Parts: sequence; structure tokens; C-alpha cells
Amino acid sequence: MTWFSDATGNVLDNVLDKALRGGVADLRPMPRTLIDKGPNRSVYRFVPPGDGEPVLLVPPLAAPSLCFDLRRGCSVAEHLVEQGRRVYLVDYGTVRFGDRRLGLEHWIDEVLPRAIRAASTDAGGRPVHVVAWCLGGILSLLTHADQPELPVASIATVAAPIDMTAIPLIAPIKPLVDVTNGWILTPVYRALGSAPRALVKRVFQLSALDKVVTKPYAVLSHLHDRDFLAQLEAVDRFTDNMAAYPGRTFGQMYHRFFRANDLSDGEVDFGGRRISLREVTAPVLVVAGTGDSIAPQRAVRRLVDVLSGAGEVRFETAPGGHLGVLAGRGARTTTWRYVDEFLATHAG
Repeated sequence: MTWFSDATGNVLDNVLDKALRGGVADLRPMPRTLIDKGPNRSVYRFVPPGDGEPVLLVPPLAAPSLCFDLRRGCSVAEHLVEQGRRVYLVDYGTVRFGDRRLGLEHWIDEVLPRAIRAASTDAGGRPVHVVAWCLGGILSLLTHADQPELPVASIATVAAPIDMTAIPLIAPIKPLVDVTNGWILTPVYRALGSAPRALVKRVFQLSALDKVVTKPYAVLSHLHDRDFLAQLEAVDRFTDNMAAYPGRTFGQMYHRFFRANDLSDGEVDFGGRRISLREVTAPVLVVAGTGDSIAPQRAVRRLVDVLSGAGEVRFETAPGGHLGVLAGRGARTTTWRYVDEFLATHAG
């Protein structure tokens, strides 16, 4: 009887908070200070700064950087700060029509190198441990391979796929793309100057269509579970803040990564300039989500095969979909623990 009374009270409190008080999730951002700014780059230091070597959080393009600070109680940044680490975040800002000619080289040549150097300088010249999600992980690896002199101590990638043939969402439309020589989407992103944020949002939702369809039932059946409801609210906010891809960047990803599957061999060509992931020398942690349809295990694990020059390559799996493996409730005891152990192992 006591349990029933408590559960009923929890349901009533949660319903009132959702209906009248703006929700149940604590969506306050972790406090931070801007330490560096430039085109498509704002680098923040979370406060209070801890001791030790800096940790730089690198999001993918088009996804908001709040993937690392989803909500209080389920925030990668909060977790690392509470451990006493010195934590930084790079934010790319809003993609505008004027950015349409920016290619992946812009992030490899300018944005990430400057962010890494800014974090290192702010931390007294110490080497930087990069923790990156999805395309952020791929760009971080390409940056390190291309500029080995950068002060990079280690790289941890979460849900970073390089073998596009292993992605279920792509397989059904790949033959049609090949037959049309890629012209299904090319006129769209060229005319608009970008892959619109609405399209990016829909593709992300499509990857978890079953959860979108069953969401009303999930909410009703978990009205007693405040943590569950808070996570749904945080993910909704994340999805609503998706950004656009610059037109040229999207074109490179579409034709080089998706159509040609260049990255599966560990090399990519940018106008005659070839970057090979075999040139990565830093230790690398590779984490794949067991329920990830955007970056399934086989697409992610291919990194282990091509990072032949790395000081160490550690592969782990964790429960969760594409965002869940990084910032889901289960990530708190799986992915975050792997990152903690990896950082501890490679501390200077």
C-alpha cells in the first residue's frame, strides 16, 4: 500500500511538472567560460577547472554541442568536471548560407587544430585528450593524422562509423544513388547551399522511428519514472537544435563517404591531398553502440583495422542508440566508465 501511495504521488508530481512547470528535466547548462573564438569556433572551459591534462569535447557537424551536456544528471561534461578534470568544449555555432563553400578541410585545417591548441595553451601547454562523438571522432582522427605535431595525448571516439556499407539506413538507397551517379540529392544541397536542418532532424528521427512512434505510450507507462521522462525531454531539446551542413561539406560526405565509401580503407582525398588514418599515432578508444542504426558496430569497428599506426586501439561496445551510447542513461555506467579508464591509463 505504501509503494502504491508513493508511486501515485510520483505520477502526480511529474504530471504537474510537465504540464505546469515546464518539464521535469534540469536543462541548465554547465557553467563555462569562453577562452577562444574564431570562424565556426567557440572554445569553452567548464568551471570549476580541475587539475591534470585538458580534455576537449568535440561534437559532430550539424548536431548541437549540448550532446555533451544533455541535462544535469546525464551530462558527459558534468561527469568529467565532477571527477576533477579540466574540461573544454568546441562549439561550431550556426551554419549560415555564407558558409556554403566550406568543406571538411575547414574543420581539419582550421577549426579543430585551433581548438586543440587553445585548450592546450589554456592548460599551460599540456597535451589534450580528445573525446569526440560521431563525425567529430572522424574529423579528430583526420586532423591528428594530417597534423601530427598537434598536442594530442589521446583520442576517444564514440559512435564514429567509417564503413558506410554496414549502415542499414544507407543500404536500401545505395543502388539508386549509384545508378543516378549521385544526382538524387546533389541539386538540392547545391541550390540551397546546405543540407537543411529540418532534413538533418528528420534523418536523425528516422534512425529511431520505433521510439518516435511509441513515444506517447512510453510517456504514459513511465509517468512514475522522473529520470526516464527527463531523458525524453532532453533528447527532444537536442533534436530541436539540429543545425544544417554547409553545402560543400555535405557534398563531400555524400560523394566521398556515402557513395565511394573512401573512409572504409582509412584514406580520403581532398583535391589531390590524401589523409590516411594509418598516420594516427596517439592511443585511440573506439566505442560502438549495440543498438545504433546510424553507426552500427561493424561500421565503427572498421576503425580498429585502419588505425594500424596508433599507439593503442581499444574497442568497446555499450548499450544505446546513436545518441544513447554517448549520453543515454545506460552510458553513465558503460561508455563513461570506458572513457574514464582510458583517460586514466593515458594521463601524462
